[in-house]
Amino acid sequence: MPTANRRTFVAATALTAASYSRVLGANETICLGFIGVGNRGDQLLDAFLVHKDCSVAALCDVYEPYLPAANTKAGGEAKTFADYRKLLDEKSIDAAVIATPDHWHALQCVDACKAGKDVYVEKPLSLTIGEGRRMCQVAAETKRVTQVGLHRRSTPYVMEAVKLIREGAIGKVTLAKSYMHRNESPMGIGNPADGDPPAGLDWDRWLGPAPKAAYNRNKALYKFRWFSHYSGGQITNMGTHYLDVIQWALGQNAPKTVACLGGKYAVTDNRDIPDTLEAVWEYDGCLATFTQVNANGAGANLRGWNMEFRGTLGTMLVSDGSQGYEIIPENVRLEELPALSPIDRAGNTKQGRATKAARAALAKKGPSDTAAHARNFLDCVKSRAETHCPIETGHRSTTATLLAKLALERRRSLDWDARAERVLNDEDANKLLTYSYRKPWTLG
Repeated sequence: MPTANRRTFVAATALTAASYSRVLGANETICLGFIGVGNRGDQLLDAFLVHKDCSVAALCDVYEPYLPAANTKAGGEAKTFADYRKLLDEKSIDAAVIATPDHWHALQCVDACKAGKDVYVEKPLSLTIGEGRRMCQVAAETKRVTQVGLHRRSTPYVMEAVKLIREGAIGKVTLAKSYMHRNESPMGIGNPADGDPPAGLDWDRWLGPAPKAAYNRNKALYKFRWFSHYSGGQITNMGTHYLDVIQWALGQNAPKTVACLGGKYAVTDNRDIPDTLEAVWEYDGCLATFTQVNANGAGANLRGWNMEFRGTLGTMLVSDGSQGYEIIPENVRLEELPALSPIDRAGNTKQGRATKAARAALAKKGPSDTAAHARNFLDCVKSRAETHCPIETGHRSTTATLLAKLALERRRSLDWDARAERVLNDEDANKLLTYSYRKPWTLG
């Protein structure tokens, strides 16, 4: 267990952002430190290493067996650490890449900013809304370049789809739907007993600010997403990706009202988050939904795609992968709908003839990976320009899904004041916007 008080650490490392920073030329190599190198961290290594103007100087993970392979991939010369604070002490590092479990993002991001590092941090940005707001404050105070890992913001076909929607290509959007479909029934992730952590895993350090808990193999490494002390489940994991695109396309950054229902209806494992749920957000002039369902692709929604934007002139489908997007035109009426539906001598309803397709069909395919998002971050570290998904944007998108998680917990619809970041109709819900960290961890 770490023994240093967090305030002591911050005081020792936050001399000034400038004291750790250097001005980078356009052709200089950006020196990176990776915090978390398993699963998503390994994918981010791939995404960054395709760009020849960055190098990896340090790697950190509380699961030691991850580090050798990551170091080999990074070139074999990186320093390795179990404590992320030691990585942040490395003055040669220009930027930190954070790919740890959700409950660690706030601490590591805030400390990285205060240590003078620019930050690429995975989604969802935070475990709670209060953490996210503090991350935004510190990033602004320290003037760090930040990028949240909502990589669809840098995906060309998604950028084009959003532009079309905002320009009115499918008319007025009144419903935006999103889906996470994966059939996990009946076993899910199983029911392993508590036990000893595997060799090389510092379980107490993995828990960090989360409550003390016995080791269970379902709680660590990737499967942490199914436990509420460490994550919000798929509503914050994949849902944040989709709500980010939805809010972007709608030109809105916060819902007015959120409702969510769900439960464990299909699996018998030891998770404490739902396997099935439906969330509904109300925005100005539009509803948005996220459905988590135990079904495989095509059985979950229209054609098995992940997002649908239903407008008055057409429906746009947007995929998670190389399918790209497609616009299916709506038929619009050419005359007022009659009170009755007259039948002609051939048995046809006359009202059916008074419509036409509102626009031409349209489709676009393209790759969707993280390398373009990494490229945008590296460019902005050099130029000091705003990235495609700065921390404030990532916070707003994460907040939408964290509100749905909160509405599910409270079993009621929540009215949201986005400016004050407060629930208007449930004071007890506001008490859940933050949580008390386990000692000695404190958010600086």
